[in-house]
Amino acid sequence: MAMVIVVFRSRYKEGADLDAYGELAAQMRSLVGTQPGFLSIESFEAPDGTRVSLEFFETAEAATAWRDHPAHREAQRRGRDEFYSWYSVHTADVIRSHELHLTTTAPGAR
Repeated sequence: MAMVIVVFRSRYKEGADLDAYGELAAQMRSLVGTQPGFLSIESFEAPDGTRVSLEFFETAEAATAWRDHPAHREAQRRGRDEFYSWYSVHTADVIRSHELHLTTTAPGAR
């Protein structure tokens, strides 16, 4: 299965309104879920405070369409102006993917 992953890493700026950030992030999660070609998103926070979001899309075009969505563009602007002291974005083609569900019985297995 072809797939593109966007890796978004960020740190909050000192004094950022984290309640406002949480509201905006929830709005963006809801909106991205309606976008054609969107597969999933996972977010984590490292012990050093770096936040990481992994966004999965079917194609580079779908990832670009999300990047350029007007509401997302506004959220990006707010992120730069209000919330982040630093961020990075990396977009990559997934060349191989493998899953193993050890706690799930495979179809037909006993």
